[in-house]
Amino acid sequence: MSTRFRSAAAAALGALALLAAAPASAEIVEQILVKVNGEIFTKTDLEARQVAALRQKNLQGEPTDEQLRRELAQITPQIMVDAVTEMLLIQRAKELGYRLTDDQFKQAVDNIKKEYKLDTEEKFQAALKQEGMTLNDLRRQFERQMLVQRVEQVEIFGKIAISEDEARRYYQEHQTEFTTPASVTLREILVAVPAGATPAQDQALKARAEQLRERAASGEDYVKLAEDSSDAPSRANGGLIGPIDLTDLSPDLRKVVEGLKAGDLSPVVRTSRGYQIFKVETLTPARTLPFEQAREQINDRVFTSKRKEEFDKYLARLKAQAIIEWKNQDVKKAYEDGLAAQAQATVK
Repeated sequence: MSTRFRSAAAAALGALALLAAAPASAEIVEQILVKVNGEIFTKTDLEARQVAALRQKNLQGEPTDEQLRRELAQITPQIMVDAVTEMLLIQRAKELGYRLTDDQFKQAVDNIKKEYKLDTEEKFQAALKQEGMTLNDLRRQFERQMLVQRVEQVEIFGKIAISEDEARRYYQEHQTEFTTPASVTLREILVAVPAGATPAQDQALKARAEQLRERAASGEDYVKLAEDSSDAPSRANGGLIGPIDLTDLSPDLRKVVEGLKAGDLSPVVRTSRGYQIFKVETLTPARTLPFEQAREQINDRVFTSKRKEEFDKYLARLKAQAIIEWKNQDVKKAYEDGLAAQAQATVK
C-alpha cells in the first residue's frame, strides 16, 4: 500500500505541477521545496507526509491515478501548513533546550509495545518493518511530537489565564449551557383511530378513551390499564415514555403537561395517533448549575476558545521573526491555500 501511494504521489505531483521539473543536464539528489530559518523541507519529506495522509484516509479499493491526484490536491495545502508550523515550533523548542531523553524514548517505546501487544523484540521489529521505519526513524518522530507539545504547553497553553470576571461574564452570557431543561416522565394510554374512520367510529373510540380515563381516575392501576387496553407500543412497559425534555414535546402537549403535577392525569387528548390519556410520573423543573459548581466547565470552555487565538498569535510572532524561503512557487501556493482555508474555517 505504501509503495503504491508513494509512486502515485510522485506521479501526481508532477501532473499537478506542484514540483518544478529539474533541468535534464542537472543531477539533483534532492529537491528542496522550502527553507525555514535554514532548515530544509524536501520533495521526499512532502511525499512521505502525503503517503501517511493517504493511508489515514483508508481509501476503498485500488484508487486510480486520477483519484489520487484529486486526493493529493485536497490534502497537500494542509500538509504544507502543518509542516511549516511544526518546523517553527521545533526550532523554538531547540532554542529553549528541550530534547527527548533516552529514558523518555524508552518509556514511549514500552507504551507502544504494551498497547499493541508486541511482547517480544522480534514482534516489535516486525511492526517497525511493516511501517517502513527504523528505530531511529521512530525516535525522530517521537522527538518531533514531544518538542511541539512541550512548546505548546509551556509557551502558549500554560500561560492562558482566566480571570474571575472573565469566567463570570462567560457564565452570564452562556447560562443555557449550564441549564438542565425541565423534563417529564409520562405513562400513556392510546386508543388508536384508524385512517378513514367515520365520525361515528371516531366518537365511539373517544367514548372508550373517556371510559379508560374514568377507570384510571377512580383508582384502577394505570400500569395494568395501559398493558391491557393501550394501542401504543409502550403498553409493553406499562405505557412508560421518557424522561423527555419539555421542549421536545409538541406545543399542544406541552401546554397539557405543564399544568399537571406528578400523579395527575391529563384529559383525553386528540392527537394524530388517536385519543390519548397521559399520567405524569415525574416532572423535573429546569435547573441552572450555580456558578461555583460550573466553574471547572467554564474554565475548560473559555480555555478552548482562547487556545486557538493564543496559538495563532504565538505562531504569527515566530513567522514574523523567521526567514522562510520558498524554492517552488506551486508548493508555496498550496501553503497559502491552506492558510486561506484555515482562516475561512475560523470565520465560520
